[in-house]
Formats: sequence, structure tokens, C-alpha cells
Amino acid sequence: MNAPLRVNEALLIAGHAFEPFQCVAWAPQDGNGELSLTVIDRTSTRIGRKQVPSSTYTDPRQLAHLIEEVRAQLRHEGYNLQEWTMPQ
Repeated sequence: MNAPLRVNEALLIAGHAFEPFQCVAWAPQDGNGELSLTVIDRTSTRIGRKQVPSSTYTDPRQLAHLIEEVRAQLRHEGYNLQEWTMPQ
């Protein structure tokens, strides 16, 4: 996957990357192009959050790197995530 990602594609990828938890994403109202990604557990408790600039979520390699960093942090904190790889 080398073509730039659209926001909807990035959201779908992030949504699957943190299963079995849920990833909620939204664009802040200030219109700066960033996305806010929040990972929540089954009790709707926030377990992770990351601001993602458009330069990161539109680039498949940068998005994959960011997702892997967040997944590693969650695993370090004791959360068990399903296996995941960046779609091709």
C-alpha cells in the first residue's frame, strides 16, 4: 500500500488495529487536519489516546508505525491485543 490514505481508510485500519478494544476517532473542531484516536475498553474506559496529524494518517508507513507504537504501549500496560498487520 503506497498510495496516500483517505481519512476513512485510516479510520478503518485503526479500528481493526486495537481489537478486541474499540478505537474511536474524530476530527477536532479547530480544523487543523488532525485526528484524535482514542482506544477504549469494554467498560468505555479510555486506555489510550493519540493525536494524529494528517501527514501521518495519510501515509501508510507512518500510520503503521504510529499504530505499532500505541499497540506496544498498551501491551506494556498489560492489555492483550489481537494479532494485527497493516493491510497491503
